[in-house]
Amino acid sequence: MIDAANPFFSDVARGVEDAVEALGGVVLLGNSGGEAARERRYLELFEEQRVRGVLIAPLQDAVPPLGALGRLGIPVVFLDRHSDETAHSSVSVDDVRGGRVAAAHLVERGHRRIAFIGGPLTLRQVRERRAGAETSVASAAGANLHVITTLGLTTAAGRLAADELVAMPPRRRPTAVFAANDLLAIGLLQGLAAHGLRVPHDMAIVGYDDIEFAAAAAVPLSSVRQPRTELGRRGAELLFEEIDALESGRPVTHERVRFQPELVVRLSSA
Repeated sequence: MIDAANPFFSDVARGVEDAVEALGGVVLLGNSGGEAARERRYLELFEEQRVRGVLIAPLQDAVPPLGALGRLGIPVVFLDRHSDETAHSSVSVDDVRGGRVAAAHLVERGHRRIAFIGGPLTLRQVRERRAGAETSVASAAGANLHVITTLGLTTAAGRLAADELVAMPPRRRPTAVFAANDLLAIGLLQGLAAHGLRVPHDMAIVGYDDIEFAAAAAVPLSSVRQPRTELGRRGAELLFEEIDALESGRPVTHERVRFQPELVVRLSSA
C-alpha cells in the first residue's frame, strides 16, 4: 500500500511487482493517496480477502492498526520505513546520511546560507533528512540552515517555498536549497524561474529520491538517489520469506534492511 501520486512510490511498486510476479504471486495495489482513512479501508479489505501478505508504506510515524492481520497469520513488511518493532520486517534508506551528503555537497560548493524545505515534520523521512543536513551545516564555519516547513512534499509546496525565499532580503537569502524530495525541488525550480532567479547562478538546488523527472527538469536536478525499485524488490522478497516460513511451520525471522543513498550531481548545484 503506497501513495501512487508520488513517482518515488510508483518506482517502488514496480520493484514489488517484478519480484512478486517472479515468485508466482499477484499484487493488489492499494493507493492511500496520503489519507489515513483510505489506508485503514485498504487494510480492512486485505483482511477480508485473506491476502497472503501485506507490504505497507505507512503515512505517518504511528503504526497503523495491524492487529487483525497478525491474528489471521498475515505477515506485514514495512516499506521506506525502518521498524523498531520485533514483530515486523522493514526495508528503508538511511535518510540521515542522505541529508548529510546533500548539505555537505552544498557546503563544499562554497555555500554558507543554506535552506532546507520539507514537511510535514510528522514524516520521519523529512525529520531525518533535515537532521542530516543540520549535522553537515553545523560542522562548516560560518554556515547556517534556514528551515521552511511545508504542508506536503509536492510541486505546489515547492512553488510556495520559492515565494518565501524570494521575499527575503537579498543579503539574508539562502544561496542554496536542499529540498526533502524531488517534487519540492521541481516546484522550487519553477517558482524561482517565475521570479526571474537563475539556478544555479542565483540559487543552487539539491533534491531527494532522483526520480526520472529530476534529470529531465528544465535545469537538471542534483538529487540524493534512493534505490527505489530495489527497495520494493527486497521488501517483496522478505515478505515471501515470511509467508513461506509460516506456511511450512518454521520460525519467522524478521529482518531490517537499510540501504545507503548516493548523491547524483547535475547542473542545479554545479
